Amino acid sequence: MGVHSDDVVLIQKGKQPGEPCVITVNCPDKTGLGCDLCRIILEFGLCITRGDVSTDGRWCYVVLWVVPHPVSLTISWGNLKNRLLSVCPSCSVSFYFNQHSSRSTPSPVYLLKLFCLNRKGLLHDVTQVLCELELTIQRVKVMTTPDGRVMDLFFITDGMELLHTKKRQDETCEQLNSVLGESCVSCELQLAGPEYEIQQEFSSILPVAAEELFGCELLDKETRTQALSADLTKLKKASVTIDNSLSPAHTLFQMHCVDQKCLLYDIMRTLKDCNIQQTDGKKIVDPEKQSTLCSRLKVEMLHPLRVTIANRGPDTELLVANPVELSGKGRPRVFYDVTLALKMLGICIFSAEIGRYSASGRQWEVYKFLLEESHEFRLSNSQARTQVVDRDYSSSLCERVLVFSSSLQQAADEVLPFTIPNLREWWK
Repeated sequence: MGVHSDDVVLIQKGKQPGEPCVITVNCPDKTGLGCDLCRIILEFGLCITRGDVSTDGRWCYVVLWVVPHPVSLTISWGNLKNRLLSVCPSCSVSFYFNQHSSRSTPSPVYLLKLFCLNRKGLLHDVTQVLCELELTIQRVKVMTTPDGRVMDLFFITDGMELLHTKKRQDETCEQLNSVLGESCVSCELQLAGPEYEIQQEFSSILPVAAEELFGCELLDKETRTQALSADLTKLKKASVTIDNSLSPAHTLFQMHCVDQKCLLYDIMRTLKDCNIQQTDGKKIVDPEKQSTLCSRLKVEMLHPLRVTIANRGPDTELLVANPVELSGKGRPRVFYDVTLALKMLGICIFSAEIGRYSASGRQWEVYKFLLEESHEFRLSNSQARTQVVDRDYSSSLCERVLVFSSSLQQAADEVLPFTIPNLREWWK
């Protein structure tokens, strides 16, 4: 039994401009495969608009409808297919006897040093180039000097696994120089040394900000004290219900919530980390397990990103946090989205930092930005701060109905559609 590698991942492009592309994955199943597929798709700048998943616990069939975001984005479909293939289990018979023996080797981390003249939107422009080159940002340290220059340290990994070659390194620096123009003073790329381990140690977070980001009471109050505008607060509602009567073999979860980028990824990540697959292949009937899983899913739908703004002396600090997968991987393209939001709002970034932080029994990836006050955007104004948080917190708005099978043996005709069309986009 097997499938030719060319048939494991199939990508069918839309016939008309703006029409979704269809990605089909047909391979042996594994715990967390849906999460891994969603993460890779999001890393390429694609949004998932619809999906169908079926599996018998050993073999799975996944269909995802995707669109570029923004629509003008150029996608390397061949590279995307290769990346998706890389997380699909082997189709050989021996796979079933060695599911736990194989472990992927972590990609080497490289240090990109950029010395530039500062300007609005600089950090996002660099981030956009790295994303287009399929380079993933692991850590960042950005510092502005008194004379208006910026030292950017990016710790990156290469999705194509070619950054060890001179050709790939030259391509990266040439692309950065082309986009940054005369503002780029120097560009260096090398294998990261001990400094990468040092950068993983995150600097302190103010207690008030930590409570706002990681407080356990987030689920109870559903909305944050500072975070959202009145319009978005009304829409930040979520419900998770369980039904064991609709299927003779499966527990069904039905979820209603507003949409945000990476929603399907967040749900798949939660199900992966909670390891919902029953060892006996039966329904989830334990009330405590049901309650715990519903609460966890609701938190992830209401607060996929934790965003707050705090005063650090005379300066304004923006903090964005998201939970890290148990596998150690962070949420895709957060740094890209936040720097884009700040660029669109015309806010300059004085310094930036990415690090890991442990709180509430979980590990978090925290993005810290020291923002510069400007005449156009007064950060001391509470309304302006709310606008920043709104922009970072949600990119689009819709209602979704999601149905999942606890035993991972869901037949295709038992799965409700993943998506109802968007009602509004917050990036516009």
